[in-house]
Amino acid sequence: MIISFFEEYPTKENLNKLNLIKFPTKLYLAAPSLKKFKETTSKIKNKKIKEIIYWPVLERKEGYWYSPFSKRAALKRTLDEIPLNQSVMIDLELPTSQNPKLYYTQFINFFRNRRLIRKFIKNHKKVYTAEYFPIKKWLKFLALNFDSKKYNNKVIKMLYTSMWPFSLENHLKQGKDLFKNNYIAGFGVIATGEGGNETCLTTKQLENDLTLAQKNKVKEIIIFRLGGLNKNYLKIISKFV
Repeated sequence: MIISFFEEYPTKENLNKLNLIKFPTKLYLAAPSLKKFKETTSKIKNKKIKEIIYWPVLERKEGYWYSPFSKRAALKRTLDEIPLNQSVMIDLELPTSQNPKLYYTQFINFFRNRRLIRKFIKNHKKVYTAEYFPIKKWLKFLALNFDSKKYNNKVIKMLYTSMWPFSLENHLKQGKDLFKNNYIAGFGVIATGEGGNETCLTTKQLENDLTLAQKNKVKEIIIFRLGGLNKNYLKIISKFV
């Protein structure tokens, strides 16, 4: 099982946590532009990092994440600059916590924005989609869930057990059944994100989550996020790599 990491805030302090990692891993790295992403990755020298995936983020006033309610100009600016051979993760979430006014100002662009996101995901050679964990028709309608059989994307379901009460094993089984080898589980959180007040996993919870992933033969887990990595979490993670 590959255990990878998200890093939403690639500061020097957060990226220094890479020095703790002694096993092969992948890094999903947020940046506001492809240029900034390349500048950051050029400074990462840890040979255990087998791949660094570009995670584009918008400005908060633009919606931050990718949805049909994000600012259309921001969607085009960021998606148009990504080469076909660049591995990329599109974080598909609604702008409720960042700029709820976008529901009104971008409503006129809803179908054009949805078409733009769908076209990018369908045509891109190596795209990961970070998605809400329910698999519902209304989320597909909103371009927040994607069927990997149709789009050939890697599906990351955000299964953050420290934040929501749900049956992790049921969702792992459902994801494996639907997406097969294109299924990836996002676990967390071990550090706060944009919400700023997320509850973090205990080491026991993390061990339980990883045990269930191993039991269900999930090939890759991504932990949110690298900046929260410490020796206690690392001791648990090392049992599963």
